[in-house]
Amino acid sequence: MLAEDRAPPLSLWQQPLIASRLLEYEMWTRLHARGLGRSHGEEARALIGRVALIELAPPILARALDPFPMAVRTLDALHLASIEFLRMRGQTVELATYDERLLAVARAMGIPVFPL
Repeated sequence: MLAEDRAPPLSLWQQPLIASRLLEYEMWTRLHARGLGRSHGEEARALIGRVALIELAPPILARALDPFPMAVRTLDALHLASIEFLRMRGQTVELATYDERLLAVARAMGIPVFPL
């Protein structure tokens, strides 16, 4: 959506996408920080509309309070807890991220990674 150095492969967008509701807040925060809320708003809404968002339910929030194999940032803990919540309910989930710290923790937790 923004002119970034990297872009995920088209194959990512052909997958069923699911994310924590945090994704929506993170996206809008970045757009507003760059003054792009009006110019990119429709595209942002269309993108979020393609993603099934899961709410930060009490079990997810509770898991985020527990330790992780490595130190994590707050929002990363919530994303990882959301993935674990889905996996505990039998969903097959792969993490798609460029964040090396998040990838390292996900791998330590046995979370499969989507190749970007």
